[in-house]
Amino acid sequence: MEKIAVFAGSFCPFTKGHEEIVSKALPLFDRIIIAIGHNYNKRDVFSIEERIGWIQSLYSAIPTVEVRSYTGLTVDFCRKIGARYLVRGLRNPLDFMQEQELAKVNRQLNADVETVFLLSSPEWEIVSSSLVRELWSHGADYSPYVSYKLPEYPTR
Repeated sequence: MEKIAVFAGSFCPFTKGHEEIVSKALPLFDRIIIAIGHNYNKRDVFSIEERIGWIQSLYSAIPTVEVRSYTGLTVDFCRKIGARYLVRGLRNPLDFMQEQELAKVNRQLNADVETVFLLSSPEWEIVSSSLVRELWSHGADYSPYVSYKLPEYPTR
């Protein structure tokens, strides 16, 4: 049976920290689906199409990585595509507490899906999409944290 993992998030934008988690997951699974979902608690600054394009450009040479968007619960998306694993990156103890709770709920909703936690390297512990958006919105250099160029901020 093919080992399919889903790495889900809003990825607004997809950072080098996210890239590291995918790199760590690659040898563990036959296929990784980077799944862009809509989080109603977050304001999406970049369109789904932009995010898909940016992430696809990063992994165009790696056939075992796919990029998709989805709506609804992540565990339902996993069921739909036959994924048995959810990959989650952990930067710090707060991430662990939040992700542990989410993993427990996901397990109750779909016992066939196992959450796999991968630790960020120290250099990426401070990196978040929120940080990148903040730097970008003020015209600051975000390039140490993102592998592609974001569009110009709309009000500059």
